[in-house]
Amino acid sequence: MTALVTDAGERIDLAVDRWRTDPDDLERALLARVPDPVLDVGCGPGRIVAALAAEGRIALGVDPSPAAIDEAGRRRAPALRRSVFDPLPGERRWGTVLLLDGNVGIGGDPVALLARAAELLRPGGVVVAEVDPPGTATRALTVRVEAPGGGAGPWFPWARVSADGFGEVAARAGLQPGGTTLAADRWFALAVRA
Repeated sequence: MTALVTDAGERIDLAVDRWRTDPDDLERALLARVPDPVLDVGCGPGRIVAALAAEGRIALGVDPSPAAIDEAGRRRAPALRRSVFDPLPGERRWGTVLLLDGNVGIGGDPVALLARAAELLRPGGVVVAEVDPPGTATRALTVRVEAPGGGAGPWFPWARVSADGFGEVAARAGLQPGGTTLAADRWFALAVRA
């Protein structure tokens, strides 16, 4: 299985197969409750953005990976090859910033990432982040992607954020924590821009 591997040897399995399927019922229910327009940060192959666009909702994905953006394009998902820290369209007008599939770890500094999300949101906009279960450590990591068969990518900064640590991280980023939810063995956290 493809995994993130830390420089200390810890393996974090990645749900690559799920990322290439359509959103499941849990994800569709989650998406039904978030305000438009929706920015999917680390959109990967664009499945979430494609599903929202198919419903006539305004959504955009951003991901720095050329392969991810190519796959999103094949899905007809509106997506830009860009870092979330680069200038983006619609700054201060997004209703929702999604950080699903552990993408709250992008850049290795979740406070900086959530502060950037706050800059992208309109007042009252929300961040929805998929986080680790309560009791796990919120921490910065150095990781690389390792594929089955031994292929490994370059090292890069990443972070893990636990459900019980998200509120503090969100508050430090200038957002109002909105609680966490467990659904089908996945933890989601919410924060609101005042």
